[in-house]
Amino acid sequence: MLRLAAGYPVLPLCPSNLPNHAVLIVNEYERAVIFRLGRIISKKPKGPGLFFILRCTDTFVKVDLRTVSFNIPPQELLTKDSVTVCVDGVVYFRVYCPISSVANVANANASTHQLAQTTLRNVLGTKNLSELLSDREDLSHSMQEALDEVTKVWGIKVERVEIKDVKLPLQLQRAMAAEAEASREARAKIIAAEGEVKASRALKEASLVIAESPSALQLRYLQTLSTISAEKNSTIIFPLPIDILQGFMQSK
Repeated sequence: MLRLAAGYPVLPLCPSNLPNHAVLIVNEYERAVIFRLGRIISKKPKGPGLFFILRCTDTFVKVDLRTVSFNIPPQELLTKDSVTVCVDGVVYFRVYCPISSVANVANANASTHQLAQTTLRNVLGTKNLSELLSDREDLSHSMQEALDEVTKVWGIKVERVEIKDVKLPLQLQRAMAAEAEASREARAKIIAAEGEVKASRALKEASLVIAESPSALQLRYLQTLSTISAEKNSTIIFPLPIDILQGFMQSK
């Protein structure tokens, strides 16, 4: 015990000298919303660190500020073009206003979970199957905006929404696979036809060049003989000058 010059005692500030107070600690990622006689005593939550409450009149609620994720269970829905699909996803959110999350909603986590399921059905039900398969990024952004518009009153910020899987009926999967196979075969035929056209044009140009120069035809003839003789076969080739062949053809 300490004494002042006037002789009055001064007690150190510690829990043993504060019988009506309770000393509490919240972590860095937590905040405490304190109620006194049923009313929130401050617009700013307590924490992180050490704080005091009155034992007989105060109660408090701890709120976690870390990002939380949960899976949206598979939802069976009907697309705009009348195709039944099963879609699931994942939502990431965090509490940015502890007081609103305690005072404005009974259970912020459960409410956000239920809202995510209905929002997924409502948003994806207005899209065609092709949009659902190709525009997942835009659909996720639309779901995030729809969720965030409602949950901001609860002090919750929806940071991200992802569509995990889109399950199609088995018959539709087979039909889409057959369509893709037919499309690949059609592209292969088109490519082969384009190759034939290019080869025909090249042969036509080569024939025009050879027709203008008989010596070029002779060189091509000799090159062909060289290619044939390089192969391992028992065929004997007797090359004849083209001029001799032309003489026989003219005599006929």
